Amino acid sequence: MRLNPPTVFIFLISLVLAVAAVASHQGLVSLPSVLAAQDFWLAVSSYVVLAIGNLVRGL
Repeated sequence: MRLNPPTVFIFLISLVLAVAAVASHQGLVSLPSVLAAQDFWLAVSSYVVLAIGNLVRGL
């Protein structure tokens, strides 16, 4: 398996999700609570987006 660098767009999406997770956890931003432990799932989704960007070529 060969890893590729993610595009800037995918990296920025991942960064925005991670910052939203941290800001929500610290209470700086009030996001509507759809899930229990929403901060955790935002952080996990940011890393999944980044991993997909590394695994798929041209994404």
